[in-house]
Amino acid sequence: MTVQAKAKGHLHDIWQAETKAEANVAFDFFVKTYGVKWDKAVAKLVKDRDALLTFYDYPAEHWKHIRTSNPIESTFATVRHRTKRTKGCLSRTTGLAMAFKLMMSAQKKWRKLDGQNRLPEIIQGVEFRDGIRQLQTAA
Repeated sequence: MTVQAKAKGHLHDIWQAETKAEANVAFDFFVKTYGVKWDKAVAKLVKDRDALLTFYDYPAEHWKHIRTSNPIESTFATVRHRTKRTKGCLSRTTGLAMAFKLMMSAQKKWRKLDGQNRLPEIIQGVEFRDGIRQLQTAA
């Protein structure tokens, strides 16, 4: 197995951990294992550690959507595919109109978020730890 494949597996251990504590253990292992040889890459991960592990503070149903590598890219794939085939839109206005119509058509096939019933809790600021709602204690 190559070093790159091992590193990729260890990165997967971080974001596929069941709890934030397990993810932190895997993160520390990654830093210790690869930090000496690839110090610049590991430094970037360490700098963004809190942001990378933030999804543990949301409902577990949402993790699949948060973990995706590029949800915006897949959303606009239909528009990108069609606009490449049209060989130009004559003007900016017609290009925007075509993109708008393509998005309206594509949205009929979009999946709904898993756990969409949890969105009001997030908006209200309900605390989640490791994907599980925490009980609010009256102070």
